[in-house]
Amino acid sequence: MRYCLPIVFCLCILAGCTQSKQNKNETLSQPGGTDSYDDTFDEFEEEFSAKQVTISDPLQPVNQLMFNFNDFLYFRAAKPVIKGYSGIVPKPVRIGINNFFDNLLAPGRFVNCILQRKCSSAGREFNRFAINSTIGVLGFGDPALDKWDIKSTKEDLGQTLALYGFGDGFYIVWPFLGPSTCRDSIGMGGDAFLNPVRYVKPTEASIGISVFNITNNGSFHIGDYESFKEAALNPYIAMRDAYIQYRIQQIKE
Repeated sequence: MRYCLPIVFCLCILAGCTQSKQNKNETLSQPGGTDSYDDTFDEFEEEFSAKQVTISDPLQPVNQLMFNFNDFLYFRAAKPVIKGYSGIVPKPVRIGINNFFDNLLAPGRFVNCILQRKCSSAGREFNRFAINSTIGVLGFGDPALDKWDIKSTKEDLGQTLALYGFGDGFYIVWPFLGPSTCRDSIGMGGDAFLNPVRYVKPTEASIGISVFNITNNGSFHIGDYESFKEAALNPYIAMRDAYIQYRIQQIKE
């Protein structure tokens, strides 16, 4: 599902917290470690507080309902299908399929790089698309990364709008799609026009291809959402904060 990426971001935060706890225990075991740890903790606390970002959430009751709906859908429908799919389709095949869909979105990333005036990034996306579409056999392989270390930029219209001064607006949780903001929702709509799958006819086929892509991508993230929920005191708030932090980091990059 779309919110796998924020989940991964949350897990990175949790891993950092675990490492900090381990460092605390090691420091306290050393002479004079308590004072040193207190100073370090104060610095960490100030840095963490400075990084906290709030967003308007006037639709929280509705968003909470949508979050619960997506949660129910994941456990009752998506997860069983994804687990069954991953058990049948070998990982190398799933990686190739993932590469193929990622290559299809390269033109959209290229356009956003141009709009953001990132010429070198646009060049990377152009080179990746040319190499992977030919040598990589329509994108199923990723020789651009494997042989030439040309990495994808992961730019989207939401980030482009942020560069031109558009704020987040307020927080939105969409059914099936997960967390977003006003700006990112507009960005998703714009990016959809640059997605070749959108133009597949009939519409049912286009939807089916998109669902297949989501299923294939989700097969690499089984268990992430479960770990996130177990670690969060309030999964809704944790998801909202993690998503906003994740997008801020993407925009900065």
